[in-house]
Amino acid sequence: MKKIILALAVLAFQLSFSQQKGTVKIVESKKIELTSELSKDKIDLYNQSFLKFVAALKASDKNAVSSLISDKVKDIVNDNIIQKLSGGISFERKTEVYKSGYQKLLDNATYPAIQYRYADDALDPPRDIITVIFEEDGKILGVKPEYSK
Repeated sequence: MKKIILALAVLAFQLSFSQQKGTVKIVESKKIELTSELSKDKIDLYNQSFLKFVAALKASDKNAVSSLISDKVKDIVNDNIIQKLSGGISFERKTEVYKSGYQKLLDNATYPAIQYRYADDALDPPRDIITVIFEEDGKILGVKPEYSK
């Protein structure tokens, strides 16, 4: 089930860019590498946006979720994807920032990204990571929960 959620999240994210370009090469990578750190102010802005997003997912508030995601992905995010994403994030566990930086995507644009870990996961690297990619204004462009076996 977790692999299905992960695959759907990746496909939804990649489809958002394939809608805008005629030809896009899909490259799958196992680990997302972040370059250069984000400033504390940016992390705070993006973290507030993510916390609102998680609260909206938990409450199943489609309007709030829609207001927090980027216009670039609104066309492909449907109820089914939101439901599967809700199943991929543990609402009972507290999240904290693990890493932050910039991520280059398939459209060759660079976006701010934060990797979250669950506060009760003391492993390094953490067993479960949630990677969230943002636009500069704080709108969420993509969410990818990753689970180790």
